[in-house]
Amino acid sequence: MVTPPPTHEPMRHTGIDTNRMPGPDDKNPLGTYLKNRRAKLDPVAFGLPASRRRTPGLRREEVAQRANVSATWYTWLEQGRGGTPSADVLERIAGALSLTAAEREHLFLLAQHRPPEVRYEGDRPVSPQLQRLLDSLESSPALVRNVTWDVVAWNRAATVVLTDYAQLPPERRNILRLMFCEPRVRGHMTNWEGHAHFMVATFRSSAARSGAAERVAALVDQLATESAEFAALWREHDVREYVPGTKHLRHTIAGPMAFDYSAFLVEGRPDLGLVIYTPATPADAERVRQLLLPPSAARP
Repeated sequence: MVTPPPTHEPMRHTGIDTNRMPGPDDKNPLGTYLKNRRAKLDPVAFGLPASRRRTPGLRREEVAQRANVSATWYTWLEQGRGGTPSADVLERIAGALSLTAAEREHLFLLAQHRPPEVRYEGDRPVSPQLQRLLDSLESSPALVRNVTWDVVAWNRAATVVLTDYAQLPPERRNILRLMFCEPRVRGHMTNWEGHAHFMVATFRSSAARSGAAERVAALVDQLATESAEFAALWREHDVREYVPGTKHLRHTIAGPMAFDYSAFLVEGRPDLGLVIYTPATPADAERVRQLLLPPSAARP
């Protein structure tokens, strides 16, 4: 019978590790890494006896049983004779070894020379540190979007230049929904057609890596129903990478404005992306500062 994984973080040995970490001359870095992780696990945390063990950690056959793979094949894998394991097998081994997200990624990089698919983490809030970073960008509108491009965090500059997201219900705080279903947002963009085509192609590319296929499909169905233009662009199957560019706006109060935009992945949260709009000129920066002033202090 396969022993179920513990509900808590397994204890790891804190003594001297008998398995060295992979070095530049290691001929079998995957096997070395697997043995290293296995040796750091406490058998007692998995309901296994700790007595009469010649080496620390779990035995190979115990890891194989937890991963539902052959003990012989797992032994070969640690010895560098197991071939390239599939993503499904690597996921089971990662679970058997109780790997963290960073350790799981390292396992995939060693075994397949690529990171694993992104795991969608649901609607976890952004960290206070990330929100403070947004707030520190006083004259640069900035926001955080999730895998379906819902805006989940923003700064004050974004509310006065782009959209006051706090005034929208959460289900409407979506970049694509705002672009295709909000006439006011569309009216502020000087090249809506080109920008819309770019955003749909970029979204298709990022959605394929999102790990949230069902949620993406539901959003696409809703948008295609609400916007014939989105449906037509989605049927083109164009794919593009999100590259830095310049966004031109016609702001209701400040008039024409331009921003250089860039997107960044959030470290430790691959389901989140940070988008920053930097004023393209000092004049644009001054316009943002004027918009942020209280109405009584704004320059006429």
